[in-house]
Amino acid sequence: MTPRRRTVHSADGLPLAVFEQGDPAAPTVLMVHGYPDTHAVWDDVAEDLAADHHVVRYDVRGAGASGVPAGRDGYRLEHLAADLFAVADAVSPGRPVHVVAHDWGSLQSWEAVTEPGAERRIASYTTLSGPCLDHMGFWLRARFRRPTPRHLRQLLSQGLHSWYITAFHLPVLAPATWRFGLARAWPRVLRDLEGVAPRAGHPQPTLRQDAVRGIELYRANMRPTLRAPRERPTEVPVQLVTLTRDRYVGVALSEGLERWVPNLTRRSLNASHWSALLEKGSVVAGLVREFTARTGAGQKAGPPEDGRLVVVTGAGSGIGRATALAFAEQGSRVVVCDLDLEAATRTAELASLVGPAAHAYRVDVSDGAAVDAFAKQVAADHGVPDVLVNNAGVGHSGTFLQTTEQEWQRVLDVNLWGVIHGCRAFGTLMTERGEGGHIVNLASAAAYLPSKLLAAYATSKAAVLMLSDCLRAELAPAGIGVSAICPGIVNTNITRTTTFSGVTADQQAAKQQRASKLYARRGFPPEKVAAEIVRSVRTGKPVVPVTFEAKAARLLGRVSPGLLRLAARLNVG
Repeated sequence: MTPRRRTVHSADGLPLAVFEQGDPAAPTVLMVHGYPDTHAVWDDVAEDLAADHHVVRYDVRGAGASGVPAGRDGYRLEHLAADLFAVADAVSPGRPVHVVAHDWGSLQSWEAVTEPGAERRIASYTTLSGPCLDHMGFWLRARFRRPTPRHLRQLLSQGLHSWYITAFHLPVLAPATWRFGLARAWPRVLRDLEGVAPRAGHPQPTLRQDAVRGIELYRANMRPTLRAPRERPTEVPVQLVTLTRDRYVGVALSEGLERWVPNLTRRSLNASHWSALLEKGSVVAGLVREFTARTGAGQKAGPPEDGRLVVVTGAGSGIGRATALAFAEQGSRVVVCDLDLEAATRTAELASLVGPAAHAYRVDVSDGAAVDAFAKQVAADHGVPDVLVNNAGVGHSGTFLQTTEQEWQRVLDVNLWGVIHGCRAFGTLMTERGEGGHIVNLASAAAYLPSKLLAAYATSKAAVLMLSDCLRAELAPAGIGVSAICPGIVNTNITRTTTFSGVTADQQAAKQQRASKLYARRGFPPEKVAAEIVRSVRTGKPVVPVTFEAKAARLLGRVSPGLLRLAARLNVG
């Protein structure tokens, strides 16, 4: 579909080259490119969205076919924001537009989105790889004022990501680099560093002059705004798409963004800075299409959502239920399953009270075909999950010689095969979607704390721990993280269903009651485990010991594994 071209004049008289596709009666999506690009960087995304949207792109001032400001002041953010509103008024008079922006396009779009009353002209905002400079200024101040090790790591990391900003302030070297080599080498840079295959029309023929002129964007705005940031909240619904392999914008830079954006949706995409648009345009179009449909023309999205879909197995009680509620409280859409449908339904009801509508299913995770069918149904009814929590598990106590084959089968079928089935079914969906994701597997401190009384249980959990390590290595190129959670003694109802080898029914009931009292006396709630699960998804931490005893055992296993082996001989339980 060939774009229709028109010219729109900015408030200070500069001509802006505007390109339109699709039906003007459809919802308007206004795309803003970054540096050193032109509107052409959006070709793939625009072609996809034009099937059901009115897609508008324009060359920003100083780039492509648009006019060039007379001096540095003409590149200030207020002029760039005014350009966006001028284009919006021309192509969609009286009707709000959905803004989508990348890189420096995002920075200038933030300026417009945070203008007072912007929600009357901007229906939604999807941003990739570009923070609001004012928000970034407050982010930097908070970390300099409280220089904790974590804050210092974040500052160092973002400083390394942003090295080029300093280079762009060099008066002669920066433009000379573009003029005498970098512009010619840019296709190879994109291919080798970004994974972008060469294509006709990109980079644009005007790259050299666009890149040299665009340096003024940095010089006119970076230091003045970061030195004196302004309070810039917005009521516009914002979708933040984090690119997991971005070399320039760190993930931590969006930390605390909810302070400024109460209606924030967070999504992630397994892509680098430019490959998101030039290699995964259809995926980006899908994210935009979903968000524009959900927000509507100027309408709020309803209950705050973070955009994630989370599946939790074994969610009828205990850690599974607490995890479902923890994600729901953050605005995630939650799908839960359990062998006990009534219990799963109750969890979904509770999750729906604190977050978006949740859904429950009855699934036996030990049945591979059932889990495959469940994954297909979830994908069809709700979409591909962003997070999978393989929580379903059973307890068992008994020495190796006491434990029967049937008891081994029960423990391994649920604790190990249940995790394998979930990882395979949902991991395949995540990989095929190409947007990344995270898988959380519930292991146990027993995975590295041997006990002669937990032969089957400890073996199943140790296998889950190793499976997680192997899977993490395999799925890393797809942007899918894997975390193994290792709780210790947690007050859940697993003790009431734990089985014991070599005992009568009465003895088993007595042992279950005694174990329940012990776990209750320990008093460690499942909500604390759930908090660690949520944190592991955010941080990507590979192995997470939770309770004191879990942390102590992991440390002791590294310092003195022989002592752990001696302790395994004790009759505990």
